[in-house]
Amino acid sequence: MNTTLLHIGRAFTPTKEIADAGILIREGVIEAIGPREALQLPAGAQEIHDAEATAVPGFVDVHIHGAGGHDVMEGTGEALRAVSGTVARHGTTSFLATTVTANPEETCRSVEGIARYRARQHETDAAHAEVLGIHFEGPFISPARRGVHPPEWLKLPSAELLEKFLAAARGAGRILTLAPELLGAVPCMDAARKAGLVVAMGHTDATYEQARAAIARGARHAVHVYNAMRPFSHRDTGVIGAVLTAPEVTAELIADGVHVDEAAMKLLLQAKGVERVILVSDGTSATGMPDGKYMLGSFEVTVSGGVCRNAEGKLAGSTLTLDRALRNIVALGLPLADALRMLTLNPATLVGVEFKKGVLRAGADADVVLLDAGLHVTRVWTRGIEAKLPA
Repeated sequence: MNTTLLHIGRAFTPTKEIADAGILIREGVIEAIGPREALQLPAGAQEIHDAEATAVPGFVDVHIHGAGGHDVMEGTGEALRAVSGTVARHGTTSFLATTVTANPEETCRSVEGIARYRARQHETDAAHAEVLGIHFEGPFISPARRGVHPPEWLKLPSAELLEKFLAAARGAGRILTLAPELLGAVPCMDAARKAGLVVAMGHTDATYEQARAAIARGARHAVHVYNAMRPFSHRDTGVIGAVLTAPEVTAELIADGVHVDEAAMKLLLQAKGVERVILVSDGTSATGMPDGKYMLGSFEVTVSGGVCRNAEGKLAGSTLTLDRALRNIVALGLPLADALRMLTLNPATLVGVEFKKGVLRAGADADVVLLDAGLHVTRVWTRGIEAKLPA
């Protein structure tokens, strides 16, 4: 693998801004970063100079179901290659393949396939986004807040069934989303935490008291806040009230302008602070594709005007990419560094990879995205290999 020195107009690490920055990449890892004048060009190294670009860490998506016409539930190399290649072109360099509620046997088959792909991805698809692991969304969710998850496969939380999923995942499990008010939630949460998973509250009708009890038990994350949750009111604040007032809980936000109103986004950001909000795509197989009909798990969804809905007209994930989420959040008035943190360092920290992902630092993987003045992606490196972007 060649040694490359990127000489960029500025870089965000994302917590620090470096003007006239140099990023030295060797063997897929960042060897050094700092002002260009402080770095020497090694013998035989290639220097890439772009004075107009901004270098940022590759985006980390902890909640995505598919892209490029394929769903991660397909569990095949072809499907996961399409997903990882599509999102890389939009600056996402690592992600958690996210399941949707299905027949338990089908879920096991899918996560076995994801685990197989993940084990050999470095050999076959080095220029694609890296599959960091699996986010289990369902089946332990509330029938009242299921969204588009198929009702016939919803289950009460079960530590035994979770253990089957985790065995199929072969160590790739990272997040478990559940409704904490359901019978069996406590032992299931305990089993998830023992296995090293982040416990997330989502698709839940929990009251404030039930959500607070789950947080006390170790729940540390909230999935696509506001969506598929008991609504907030001033006398019944519910799970949203618990999330907004619990500093230990991180909150996902789908910033596509469809799932959450602008004022509600601002409220979440003000209540949680930029350190505790994580931008996610909740992307489906329709991401990066034209309007039409696509699959989400085992059921069909329709995309019109870029908005994804099921046959009942319910929102069914999104077609959002994280570069667009970044532009949307900056348009709300947030500084670029704060917006970047929410799709780089914050999600990486949530899943315990903040020393390798979501940051530009010596020793981290060389996941680097170049942005133009309009915050559009111009070039992407995943683990030091440049991804091919459309002409």
